[in-house]
Amino acid sequence: MDRDRTGEYGQTEVAGETFRAFIPAPLPPAPALDLGGERQTLLERATLAIGRLDSVGMLLPDPQLFLYAYVRREAVLSSQIEGTQSSLSDLLLFELDEVPGAPVDDVVEVSNYVAALDHGMERLRGGFPLSNRLLREMHARLLAGARGSQKSPGEFRATQNWIGGTRPGNAHFVPPPPAEVEPCMAALEAFLHGKTTQGGNLEPSPTLIKAALAHVQFETIHPFLDGNGRLGRLLIALLLHESEILAQPLLYLSLYLKQHRSAYYERLDRVRSHGDWEAWIEFFLEGVAQTAQGAVDTAQRLAALFQADTQRTQSAGRGAASALRLLDALRARPVSNLGSLSQQTGMSFPTASKAMQQLIELGIARELTGQRRNRVFVYDAYLGILNEGGEPL
Repeated sequence: MDRDRTGEYGQTEVAGETFRAFIPAPLPPAPALDLGGERQTLLERATLAIGRLDSVGMLLPDPQLFLYAYVRREAVLSSQIEGTQSSLSDLLLFELDEVPGAPVDDVVEVSNYVAALDHGMERLRGGFPLSNRLLREMHARLLAGARGSQKSPGEFRATQNWIGGTRPGNAHFVPPPPAEVEPCMAALEAFLHGKTTQGGNLEPSPTLIKAALAHVQFETIHPFLDGNGRLGRLLIALLLHESEILAQPLLYLSLYLKQHRSAYYERLDRVRSHGDWEAWIEFFLEGVAQTAQGAVDTAQRLAALFQADTQRTQSAGRGAASALRLLDALRARPVSNLGSLSQQTGMSFPTASKAMQQLIELGIARELTGQRRNRVFVYDAYLGILNEGGEPL
């Protein structure tokens, strides 16, 4: 449905150049969204897929292991959309204090994404509301010590930014002027809390619809000088967790958005220029349904892999008990070295080394460095499943 544009343009000036910056109208859209017919079916399908994802813990012996790895996979994918070249292996090596294969700056950005998400989830679990203050706190962690560390971490921007082009005058899109950022974000925060900008109550809407609207609004406001894309994707996970639709942060759309980048940017542009929220919501709900089902499929494949590798290790004969303990440790950290594995399992270094050799002979583990000392090992099939779709753009 076309509503005309979803805001107004304001004339502003930077370095003597006058241009138009877009100021979005507060949410929700007017006239109201049309959620009937196919969109209602899509919403129901996406909601059912989320429910299956929420019960994924029943498929795995330790759901926290899946969460650990899945969050890091999302950090890699989300950062790749912004141009980093880091892989999941690079991130896990970095966390192990080993030298990654990608530029260190890239890996720091990915590691910061994990830190920002962890901080946000910890604050929500402690009863802190999803708010602009929390988004600023997460932004500070996202940019800490990384390439964007000089771009006002944790602060809404005080200067003009733009998307595409070399300056605002030839940009593809110019977000609101700095003076409008605070009011726009205050209106978005009110929407997240179910309030109008005047403090009245909004009609309740399904959480997935709220997440879809909030993501576009955040990206349109572009309230920070750097990190907006990553934080805008994290906002979806925060909303679903705060609303208790998902007990754990397991739904991430970065792979879907990475695979459909052109369609994603086209939908955002049509919302701004034509008010076509319905086309965006269809795209978003399809992504939620596909992504949730993909996460369930991944959990099922990992459960089957863990069971098969446990059975193979159990039948390995003498030393199988030690090899099983090491296999359990590799499930927790699929890239590791013998020192860390010895510490995790409580085994002596020689015992851990012998057990690792068994896992290598079984084709479960592989050594990465080719060195005789300071060797690093990977649980190959596990990392292979998590790496799917994670090739840098």
